[in-house]
Amino acid sequence: MSTIVYVEPGGQRTTIEVEPGANVMRTAVGHGVAGIVAECGGAAMCATCHVYVEDGADLLPPLGEVEDEMLESALAERLSNSRLSCQLNVTSNIDVLVVRVADQQS
Repeated sequence: MSTIVYVEPGGQRTTIEVEPGANVMRTAVGHGVAGIVAECGGAAMCATCHVYVEDGADLLPPLGEVEDEMLESALAERLSNSRLSCQLNVTSNIDVLVVRVADQQS
């Protein structure tokens, strides 16, 4: 099992245990994590699932071209650790992944 820790815009932390392969955006939506809008349902077409990866970034696949382009249109400030949570799947080598939900999504 792996753990995803979501730091919501108000500072509340939600910790969810997941199996390898779990999608960060779908897990957030399924557990009512505040701030993940996910308007496009995970198609990397809206940037409303913008997160900042605070721990575990080095274990994630690199930013893809489509994700990179969509982050340019994100409402919240884009930082070096910005990712679209719909493009992030937890792998078996991740024990804990900490993501801070961007304070503005749509």
